[in-house]
Order: sequence, then C-alpha cells, then structure tokens
Amino acid sequence: MKNSKQTALVAVTIVAGLMVGASSATAASQCGRASWYALHSKTASGERMNPSAMTAAHRTLPFGTKLRVTNKNNGRSVVVRINDRGPFIRGRVLDLSKGAAGQLGFIGSGHTAVCMARV
Repeated sequence: MKNSKQTALVAVTIVAGLMVGASSATAASQCGRASWYALHSKTASGERMNPSAMTAAHRTLPFGTKLRVTNKNNGRSVVVRINDRGPFIRGRVLDLSKGAAGQLGFIGSGHTAVCMARV
C-alpha cells in the first residue's frame, strides 16, 4: 500500500512540473490584448520609465526578455524589452510603452490585438 502511494505522489509531482513548464513556455508566445502607458516613474525593474523607449510590462516574463510584438490589425511589429510588471487589467497580456504603441499604430485606440514571440 505504501509503495502505491509513493508512486502516485511521484506521478502527480511530475505532471505538476510539466504543467508549470508548459505555462512558462507559452508566456513568451501568445496572443491577446495589449494597451500602452506613459509614466515617468520607476518601473518594477528599478529603471526609470522612458515613454519613447521600446519597452513593455508583462506579468511573469523575466526582466530583459525581448519580444517581437505584432499588431494583428495592421501587421506592424516591433521588438520590445520587458522592464516592468503588468498589465493589471483583466484580459490584457501586455502593456507597451507609448513609443512602442506608436510604432504599432494604436495610440488613438488605446489597446489592440497583438501576438508576441520571444526573440
């Protein structure tokens, strides 16, 4: 009886580890809604926010990660560096700097559909 409990525990641990690995792998390549922001305060990484820089906020990706972000509505793309945490609005996957949003062409609307992939 003890051996079957140990086997079950090992199986659950392996499955949980695979699920965690899968979720972190997909965080770098996903589609969803993105918005933009332009503050002059410090970011979660400790650097000062530069609204014209090609930077972004993501909930879980490590600081310094580079992503190619593509606007699904017009096909424009830009490479950004993760330097902040967010977005904190449900349904959004990325907050971009105003400079990145301008390159992607969605300043006026405030948000758009994007796909992102690690570079």
